[in-house]
Amino acid sequence: MSTPSPSNDPFVPGERFRLEPSSVGTLSGLTLAVKDIFDVAGRRTGAGNPDWLAAQSPATNHAWAVERLSRAGATIVGKTVTDEFAFSIMGENHHYGTPLNPAAPQRIPGGSSSGSASAVAQGLADIGLGSDTGGSVRVPAAFCGLFGIRTTHGAIPRDGVFPLAQSFDTVGWFARTADLLSLAGDQLLPPDASAPPLENLLVAENLFALAPSQARSALEPVFGVLSDLFAHSNPITVGTDLLDLGREAFRLVQGREIARNHGAWVRSTHPAFGQDIAERLAWVQTLTDRDEARGQELWREFLGHTPFAENPTAVLCLPTTLGPAPLKGASPDEKNAGRIAYLRLTCLAGLLGAPQAHIPCASLEGAPFGLSLVAAPGRDRALLSAVRAVSQAGGYAGYRAKEACSA
Repeated sequence: MSTPSPSNDPFVPGERFRLEPSSVGTLSGLTLAVKDIFDVAGRRTGAGNPDWLAAQSPATNHAWAVERLSRAGATIVGKTVTDEFAFSIMGENHHYGTPLNPAAPQRIPGGSSSGSASAVAQGLADIGLGSDTGGSVRVPAAFCGLFGIRTTHGAIPRDGVFPLAQSFDTVGWFARTADLLSLAGDQLLPPDASAPPLENLLVAENLFALAPSQARSALEPVFGVLSDLFAHSNPITVGTDLLDLGREAFRLVQGREIARNHGAWVRSTHPAFGQDIAERLAWVQTLTDRDEARGQELWREFLGHTPFAENPTAVLCLPTTLGPAPLKGASPDEKNAGRIAYLRLTCLAGLLGAPQAHIPCASLEGAPFGLSLVAAPGRDRALLSAVRAVSQAGGYAGYRAKEACSA
């Protein structure tokens, strides 16, 4: 097995290039970094693994999302590092290294869209295109102090995107400002499924209570902003038993889909993976049809508790993570425990098929921290409008936003 690279570079080795946009548009003058699971015409898609890369031919066309952003005027500046097969949430790639988290250099950037987040936070790109299955945009957005969105499942075509688990895979992106996050959404998102304004804020108080006590005090200013912006604000309880049920449903369904997508290739090729990814890919191949049926049953049970069924104008406010990014060098046991803790939160939007956006509005232990807003499926544009309103009212900006805007 190869030795991990010490590189902090967010771009895949040899994949720093520049492709001029295919036309002029509202994104003209802006740059785009592309997670290396999206096809870029003339380039091979590596999905974070050199053996997979070696087996691929150059893509004939851009992925749908890449083409849309290029047509809108964005200049592509390279393919970015991802966790292998996008199957982790830490942002550490065994072969290419760990992209720098410039907001907290001693901490991990989060994954699996680590390179795109790092590139945006470092000011090397204005927009970072990523994907989110179980938190792969939301977690690095939180750790790197960026705005980031996971979109409604199926809202944006995934043509030309390496699949992990189709029931949960979504397109997402990062930006240093809420305005730019929304501007990219204008190019990628369909019209909202319904028109009523988002006016009912539901704050998952008990989930915030799971974070360290200083986290709540760090978020007090944004809670004040939120209560002023929404017509109604009420606390709700999201039971920890529901979190556990959701995580179990998610991991069984996701795992079975990953095995179907990639199990045969892994078994026949014997590629080199980092230890944690290799163990996870071996585990998914032990799952059975009965396991998947159990996961689907738990998923249906989970959906009986959705906050949006009778309240389509609701916005759920919850922590994106329960603390800042972990320090580099954590043990395998510590990383696995962290992954489980993150997935208990991030699986909620995945199971609901709902959009979730991270707002970087606080710091904790000298590192970025914030919270998320979740809207009903199909309300992505309304959610982005709400994020912009919160940002403007509170003066919140992603890492290096002010420097980038004045440059």
